Amino acid sequence: MDFPLLPPRHQLVEMLTRIYEQGMTTTSGGNLSIKDDEGNIWITPAGVDKGSLTPADIVCCRPDGQIDGPHRPSSEYPFHRMIYQARPDLRALVHAHPPGLVAFSIARKLPDTRINPQSRDVCGEVGYAAYALPGSEALGKEIADTFSKGFNSVMLENHGVVTGGVDLLDAFHRFETLEYCAQINIRANALGGYRTLTDAEIDRFSFDNALPTFDPAVRSSRERELRLELCAIVQRAYARRLMISTGGTVSVRISGGRFLITPYGFDRKYVEPDDLVLIDGVRAEVGKTPSRSVRLHEKIYAAHPTINCIMSAQPPNATTYSIVNQHFDTRTIPESYLLLRDLPVAPYGLPFEKPEQVAAMLSKDTPVILLQNDAVLATGGSVLEAFDRMEVAEFSAQALIQSLSIGQIVPIGDEEIDHLKKKFLH
Repeated sequence: MDFPLLPPRHQLVEMLTRIYEQGMTTTSGGNLSIKDDEGNIWITPAGVDKGSLTPADIVCCRPDGQIDGPHRPSSEYPFHRMIYQARPDLRALVHAHPPGLVAFSIARKLPDTRINPQSRDVCGEVGYAAYALPGSEALGKEIADTFSKGFNSVMLENHGVVTGGVDLLDAFHRFETLEYCAQINIRANALGGYRTLTDAEIDRFSFDNALPTFDPAVRSSRERELRLELCAIVQRAYARRLMISTGGTVSVRISGGRFLITPYGFDRKYVEPDDLVLIDGVRAEVGKTPSRSVRLHEKIYAAHPTINCIMSAQPPNATTYSIVNQHFDTRTIPESYLLLRDLPVAPYGLPFEKPEQVAAMLSKDTPVILLQNDAVLATGGSVLEAFDRMEVAEFSAQALIQSLSIGQIVPIGDEEIDHLKKKFLH
């Protein structure tokens, strides 16, 4: 989908439907807007079911005050208008009430975006706007004044959040990533606290993805099949909330040192087969930019001939264990241990400073590792095996965190683990 070429009314419906289907707003909650080049503000309507919105429902507010559309504009239109006046660089806004961010708004705290460098890069510092009556000029002024200080994400006291962007995708990416941060903050607090990154550590985040290029002469049948398979698994991972729009990399080996990898800077939901980047050794397909993790993936494939797929992603429950001091105990049910084994943690910075050391941590008996304050990295002999391990890691972590409210977990004993190994791993 070439999202930027969609008309404003279609962009708004596409994005609000996406927010609703992911459980980040309710039937009656939230509003989105776009300011176009003519100064028109296109905004979602008041009192229309967010689960069945159509392009015909969208309202256009003209600069001369004329309102075009079958409905009234959102009751929050005043703060949209006032934010655009305060920040001419912003061309789209997202406001909704996702549960994680609402939890922070009613506790009157800000989510910490320093849990990993990607989140900090997308969200930046988060502003805070004091409570005022919804739809009022007072609320609009409070939010607009906070945006005028340079914040692109603003928490609303006892209300929710507003994010802005240069376009609607940019605003949505910030919104989704901030809710992801909130969810991980909440889980990490349940585990007793967590480690955040310093400015110096965030500054170390640098994946050199500038590779020499080549122009592939032919496309093998296997490459074409794998392009389809890889895109399908990325979209499935996004739908299963193993990835968010701004985070997650998947690659698949074609043969030898030749592999496909997801591109840098693409919304994971919209990645298409032609967007994938072909890597041949240390060369990248001309005209495309590979994921910043490309050198790590190249080192892993070079060191492990039996690994044919690598997935690094940030599913919220499993990723929580990358920022806390609690051990991710995989000895919960047989499936978890058999697919994950024991999970070592790669120290922060290792994947982009010494990727060969991360590759050395992997083996037949260590197919999954945690990347500290970063991600979960799963490998497999096939795309499905790597995906299965990522999914099991997330489900296992979710069960562990949920067990905190029930009682102390009792892991599978050493004798039972030995029996599992003898039957299934030898």
